[in-house]
Amino acid sequence: MGFNQGQEQAILHREGPMLVLAGPGSGKTLVITHRAKSLIEDYGVDPSNILVITFTKAASTEMRERFDKLTEGANYQVTFGTFHAVFFKILKFAYHLSGNNILREEVKFSYLNEIIDNINLEIDDLSEFVTGIIGEISIVKGDMLNLEHYYSKNCSEEIFKKIFNRYQEKLEQANLIDFDDMLVKCFELLSVRTDILAMWQNKYQYILIDEFQDINKVQYEIIKMLAKPQDNIFIVGDDDQSIYRFRGAKPEIMLNFEKDYPSAVRVLLDVNYRSTKEVVSKALRVIKNNQKRFLKSIRTDNEQGDMAEILEFNEPKDENNYVIQKINDYISKGYYYSDIACLFRTNIGPRSLVEKLMEYNLPFRIKDNLPNMYEHWIAKDILTYINIARGSTARSDFLRIINKPKRYVSREVLHKSAVSIDDMREYYEDKNWMVQRMDQLEYDLGFIKDIAPYSAINYIRKGIGYDEYLEEYANYRRMKAEDLYELLDELMENSKLYKKYEEWFDHISEYGDKLKEQVKLRNSNTNSIEIATMHSAKGLEYKVVFILDANEGVTPHNKAMLDEDMEEERRLFYVAVTRAKEKLHIYSVKERYNKVLSTSRFVGEMLLDMDNIIEGTMIVHKKYGDGKIKKVADGKMNVYFPKIRKELTFDIKFAVSNKLISLKE
Repeated sequence: MGFNQGQEQAILHREGPMLVLAGPGSGKTLVITHRAKSLIEDYGVDPSNILVITFTKAASTEMRERFDKLTEGANYQVTFGTFHAVFFKILKFAYHLSGNNILREEVKFSYLNEIIDNINLEIDDLSEFVTGIIGEISIVKGDMLNLEHYYSKNCSEEIFKKIFNRYQEKLEQANLIDFDDMLVKCFELLSVRTDILAMWQNKYQYILIDEFQDINKVQYEIIKMLAKPQDNIFIVGDDDQSIYRFRGAKPEIMLNFEKDYPSAVRVLLDVNYRSTKEVVSKALRVIKNNQKRFLKSIRTDNEQGDMAEILEFNEPKDENNYVIQKINDYISKGYYYSDIACLFRTNIGPRSLVEKLMEYNLPFRIKDNLPNMYEHWIAKDILTYINIARGSTARSDFLRIINKPKRYVSREVLHKSAVSIDDMREYYEDKNWMVQRMDQLEYDLGFIKDIAPYSAINYIRKGIGYDEYLEEYANYRRMKAEDLYELLDELMENSKLYKKYEEWFDHISEYGDKLKEQVKLRNSNTNSIEIATMHSAKGLEYKVVFILDANEGVTPHNKAMLDEDMEEERRLFYVAVTRAKEKLHIYSVKERYNKVLSTSRFVGEMLLDMDNIIEGTMIVHKKYGDGKIKKVADGKMNVYFPKIRKELTFDIKFAVSNKLISLKE
């Protein structure tokens, strides 16, 4: 089998540390499996002394299968496993643990729900809150942080510390460890028991690590200990594809690897075997704008390929209709549905496209869990208001919305299974201001009883004051109120099609049924359009890729406040672009929910090669046509447009995507 120069150098590497920079589609799995084979068959290494670590069980299984096929059933006893599997193996040997000592996910959620309930937190989005807390617990353990100095993203530091400590107490009482404890306890064990460490160092004399850019601090500290004294540590990864910082991944570990191992040999796998020249060049134009990365030049011997289609639509409806049209065009040309992927920044992004695919009966499968918008707690609040207006007297309904916004109604008032406003008025008859609030509630419910769903949502938000409640809640939960408003905006937009509540409720029920059906069919219909987030598409490839909603605030996400956040967002966009083998489509919208949007800065970077911005270069403006660059300095450029006889100034990185089409090649 023929290898390129970089692949061959990596495969034949004998001893000592090596850093392999593996760009998209460059054959990293091939390199890892062939290097393991070479160690055994060319250098006489005992297979049982080789450890290959991956981040997921699926990747480990695939790597093992590829290796077995490569070695033609020689049954070499190389260890393939995830970090957790390998480290738990070490713990099992030392502490005689079994699978019964590992905390199951459903028990973890149960523990945290119980803790939150006991400290009387008022949380509406409980599931999201618990998921966020679990992520933070993982980061504290994985980064080996001092809890005293940790700033929580989901609640106050005092509350987080209380939840964390009570959670750990529960684990200790039940003699359980979670997946993060596997790492922490393994580090603690090997740090104090030099005899046990020496045994495993002797066992694993050659360590190969896949996707090294996703490693966290505690994983790296353990690996450094295990690799001594020979330091035969062979890491493969791509710093440009590090997209899991929110899970605790530390891309700077890979960037600083050569400082920890000055003798490390660096190899670049610089040939992309996956994509066309057009896709590769567009991707590189974006990623080179990151400052903290290894400088690298990626090339491909594949054909030039079609130009990337970069379009801006007036609104999401136009974008979705055009996607349907393009998909049908591809199918008519002989492509399969499974050749096509539609990628989004978040798992709520696909909602409107999914409804359109259902409408046209096109086969699709959702790689991520697509939340049912109508089951979100905010949507449930709105629907509850409407249900009460239409006659519901259920205590659970009144409990849900009575203090959204705050009316200072006590739970004691709602002691009957059937609630009436008259009863509440009677309860507060000696408090005139409370009676007035009951009168206002009765008026509000009467107003929304028979109006169109769109008008009802708007009145609940603005007339009743639900938006104000959300703003208070967002502050309490350390969230952005705009993120909560967005769901309401989408709810209103979707309700526009329906004049009566009955029609809207029928649609909600039908949509929920179809989503459940999708989950059941997820793995059965393989010839389906893939709907996925940029995160979950990593490692995959498709002939045709649509990147949708490429707008500021979406990608990059509006939560990206720091430089390091922005660099991660750019890496994520780079990952999405490099999933495409042949055809790349990137679409944005001018307006969503009556809000003006701008195209993502990443699209601007893709269209405008920053290295070619020199005085005298011609440029194209969306409105004013051709212009000539008169001056370039301090990240800005002055452009003269003959059509308007004016010179305009642009911030190269941030305004270019909003106004400029491209440099003239």
